[in-house]
Amino acid sequence: MNRFFRITLAATLCLLASLTAGAATSRPNFLFILADDLGWADVAFHHGNVPTPNLDRLAADGLELTQHYVCPVCSPTRSALLSGRYATRFGITNPQSPRAYRWDTVTLARALKSVGYDTALFGKWHLGSKPDWGPQKFGFDRSYGSLGGGVGPWNHRYKEGEFTQTWHRDGVLIEEPGHVTDLITREAVQWLESRTDKPFLLYVPFTAVHIPIREPEGIVSRVPKTITERSRRQFGANVMHLDASVGKILAALEKTGKAANTLVIFSSDNGAIPNVNNADTQYPADDYDPGPAGGSNGPLHGQKGEVYEGGIRTPTVARWAGHLKPGKFNGVAHITDWMPTFCALAGYTPEKDLKWDGKNLWPQFTGAEPPKPRTIYVAAPGFRAQALRDGDWKLIIPGGTTKKGAKAASAEVELFDLANDPYETKNLAATMPEKVAALRAKLAEVSKADRDALADDKP
Repeated sequence: MNRFFRITLAATLCLLASLTAGAATSRPNFLFILADDLGWADVAFHHGNVPTPNLDRLAADGLELTQHYVCPVCSPTRSALLSGRYATRFGITNPQSPRAYRWDTVTLARALKSVGYDTALFGKWHLGSKPDWGPQKFGFDRSYGSLGGGVGPWNHRYKEGEFTQTWHRDGVLIEEPGHVTDLITREAVQWLESRTDKPFLLYVPFTAVHIPIREPEGIVSRVPKTITERSRRQFGANVMHLDASVGKILAALEKTGKAANTLVIFSSDNGAIPNVNNADTQYPADDYDPGPAGGSNGPLHGQKGEVYEGGIRTPTVARWAGHLKPGKFNGVAHITDWMPTFCALAGYTPEKDLKWDGKNLWPQFTGAEPPKPRTIYVAAPGFRAQALRDGDWKLIIPGGTTKKGAKAASAEVELFDLANDPYETKNLAATMPEKVAALRAKLAEVSKADRDALADDKP
């Protein structure tokens, strides 16, 4: 082979390689894994008290988002993720059994499906708990798991009432044996193993680590002996079970050769409830160990259901080898950002203004642009409080009513400087009335769009 030919061949191969890489970059797969009620300090890479080796490895290999915001409870976060809009736009602030979206809502699944993606959801939907309101009505090709909220791990039952029976496959209610975490994992792995060359969106919203919890004894026995209370050992085992399941899904991604071109996201829908009762009587009884079985948000202040940092900042990692440099992203991100970010990477252009509240953060994640100051808005269940983060300032104002109909008692406006007080220990509202007034005005402006996209059968 002469020198000219060798040089020409090498150049051709390099060109083909670059074209192939460019094509892969323009059409990545997306794997979004969402935990349920997993607190900031429930993972070992945030000094949790049980081992999470698979999540630790994901964090080490990926980009940890240190200021990733969600909503205070489950359904609002899920509606924001799949729409790119604040959940308040749909009037959603609580766990949601009625249909969440208008029928014509352009969800993330619908958007990606329109540009050739396969789409699947295996796990917890909770945006409409009847089969006729399920994921396949909103863009998912396949769906499996709980149409409602968190379920009993073995009986797969949601809270007592109209939506207790909720376990389904493709919109048909079913009964089957097995632990909920294993069943969701099995479905995700099998679906990955069936993939062709088409790009895909795989959304895996686990019910772990939501109560009620009853783990296999083999996992409970491996919980560190420093955790002695039986219900807390159940919770620790549930975290470890979740971690092992994430490992199995990531292993399947590697086995199928899809990992190199897949953007993986791991997060949680809200913060933990530190002392929630594992044997909550709202769920059908199934031999649950009574006692506290919630996680930890430390050192963040607050918990699930609150607009303090512990309720709305969750452990989050993004990984795409060769495209995201391992490390930490210290800018502000929000659950609404994933839809515009994924759509930009997939080459989807909306036909009309989808009124996204989220931003395409890919240039910031890659370092092409520096992190930018953000304004983030969030509401507590029932609008009992509203919060606005603007740059490093955070305003919390009380609102809503108690169960008896009276205005929320003993509440006060709060102002925090998160740059110097990330754990919200010092309320500056009384000493900075001008800053409070300015943020109040911004909050009033952004909240004008609340309920502007109510489902068409809502009052």
